[in-house]
Amino acid sequence: MPVPTRRSLTGTAATALTALLLLTACSGTTRGGDDGTPEPGDAAAPTGSADPDAPLAEDLAVAFLPKQVNNPYFTVARGGGERAVAEFGGSFKEVGPSEASASSQVSYINTLTQQGTDVIAISANDPGAVCGALNSARDAGARVVTFDSDARAECRDVFINQATAEDVARTQIELIAEQIGGAGQIAILSATPNATNQNTWIALMEEELERPGYADIEIVAVAYGNDEDEKSFQETQGLLRAHPDLAGIISPTTVGLAAAGRYLSGSEYRGQVALTGLGTPNQMREFVHDGTVASFALWNPSDLGYLAAYAGAALASGQLTGAEGETFTAGELGEFTIGADGVIALGPPTVFDAANVDDFDF
Repeated sequence: MPVPTRRSLTGTAATALTALLLLTACSGTTRGGDDGTPEPGDAAAPTGSADPDAPLAEDLAVAFLPKQVNNPYFTVARGGGERAVAEFGGSFKEVGPSEASASSQVSYINTLTQQGTDVIAISANDPGAVCGALNSARDAGARVVTFDSDARAECRDVFINQATAEDVARTQIELIAEQIGGAGQIAILSATPNATNQNTWIALMEEELERPGYADIEIVAVAYGNDEDEKSFQETQGLLRAHPDLAGIISPTTVGLAAAGRYLSGSEYRGQVALTGLGTPNQMREFVHDGTVASFALWNPSDLGYLAAYAGAALASGQLTGAEGETFTAGELGEFTIGADGVIALGPPTVFDAANVDDFDF
């Protein structure tokens, strides 16, 4: 028999849902501890029991809510999610803001809750600002999967981590160190000031630079392009004007890296100031071939969206509760295991350079 979905909300449930939507969102910023983001062990304990042999529910309503809908990175992730939902026979849609501000996703979450959405997959612009709305959605029966950028652990069921934060930070420091010869001033061009993943990576990059082998590398500035192309372009220009001895820039965001590449490629800094970070091969190919960028890194965002959709379906179908140690199969990607605090890791980042950038199409 097909597993029932949340589309069978009764009038009583709908009334309760209306009351739930009156709750306000939690506040919070981007790091663990006092300023609001999850420390290990902060995740709410999963309830119920999992049946790993349960079939995937039929006709699940799955919605993706990216940081911003006009971001090429999330367009690729959406494609992976849409493909997964088609495989297990659900319905898919994407909604979201055009600007990646802290509270811009809340109204979309509330609407999805009112619509009885079974699975909400969200890349959070702020870990706390979406918290109240996400918990209202969960109280109404939705399963919440965060991907790419986490919310507070108590506000979602699982988080799909594109790679471990340590691997992402370490890879970017290794790349910039190689490109600047192990010494010099570097700057970071980030996305929004409150992006959970960005701030985690920056903090870990700072820790990585404390290793003896990086003693001659110094971060002199962190700029924020808000995941907007033109602002990221302008921030790159500003960094180079403010720091004439800058040896390199790390941009751990696809929009920022492409904008910085565009600026450097048309300036006297091309080949003089190193640039690396996280980007897609299709965005960065021209800058690799013209010598602006030697190498950069990323995971496959299509796989990230694909895994997020399957994790949501497994939760909505009762295969998972979100507890550490539970396993499930995500279509063609194979089996995954839930780690501590409900985290599921996609895998290590891939480094792209002139030797392999033409082998990928995303």
